[in-house]
Amino acid sequence: MQEIFTISSSPHIRDKESVSKIMWTVVISLIPALFVGIYVFGIRAILVVLISIITAVVTEAIIQHIANRKITVSDGSAFVTGMLLAMVIPPNVPLWMPAIGSFCAIAIAKAPFGGLGYNIFNPALIGRAILMASFPVAMTTWQIPVFMQSSATDALTGATTLAIIKGSRPEHILPLWNLFIGKSGGSLGETSDLALLLGAIILLAKRYITWHIPVSYIGTVALIFSIRELFGNKNFDMVAVQIFSGGLTLGAFYMATDMVTSPLTKLGGIIFGVGAGILTCVIRILGGYPEGVCYAILLMNAFTPLIDKYVKPRRFGIKSLTS
Repeated sequence: MQEIFTISSSPHIRDKESVSKIMWTVVISLIPALFVGIYVFGIRAILVVLISIITAVVTEAIIQHIANRKITVSDGSAFVTGMLLAMVIPPNVPLWMPAIGSFCAIAIAKAPFGGLGYNIFNPALIGRAILMASFPVAMTTWQIPVFMQSSATDALTGATTLAIIKGSRPEHILPLWNLFIGKSGGSLGETSDLALLLGAIILLAKRYITWHIPVSYIGTVALIFSIRELFGNKNFDMVAVQIFSGGLTLGAFYMATDMVTSPLTKLGGIIFGVGAGILTCVIRILGGYPEGVCYAILLMNAFTPLIDKYVKPRRFGIKSLTS
């Protein structure tokens, strides 16, 4: 009996992992932070998340249908985009805003480039940037945690920790432990560094992400603010406040590590993280906006092709000229 051989182009490596498995694992890893966000900001936060996710999934399905492409919303990528977008916006925004943000994330930042695997910028952050540019007041009006309000029916607003620092009022900053576990205001999913780190451990254990980008990113921010305090007020608690406040942890582990928009190599990842850290510090220190993670990552997304061009792994069998 004649044997039949299948001939295909390289690579010939098979892996049990799939896009769908990776995306749904990311969703699972975000659940602790989501639960904390709901606890801190109330049941309305669920509506923000659901509207954002549903809009992202429906938008992708409609665009794929119109373009006569295979509908792939079951792979979870649009779900992740909608979920991440909801987690980086204030929980008290009008309910139509997460819908607009998710629509822009898919229709502008993802679909025109060819869909998953071809987008240049992180779609969720593009959606957030568009909302920030279009509705700056709503995007910088922050809800006070429900357990800090006098009544369950109140919808009180106040400044975030980074905004307080920007206004030179450090005496109003919450204790570091409260900032770490999430008893503070901010975007829906960025308040609890503890919950985000628990989720990140899952992604690191599964090797869906590596330490190179998050550690170099957060480490750069810590180093720059340490130097600033060394030659300034010498209040090194402010370094921890800068790390635990805002979207640094969420951005470092979930946005900057996006497989499509981050460098391919480990060294490239470190360069990416250092660059994002420097940009975040520049925006926080010199800019009028107290946060800087979103724009820092998007700017480094633009440099990813350049990093990949000049930071390449040595090809197998190639020896250096000095060897």
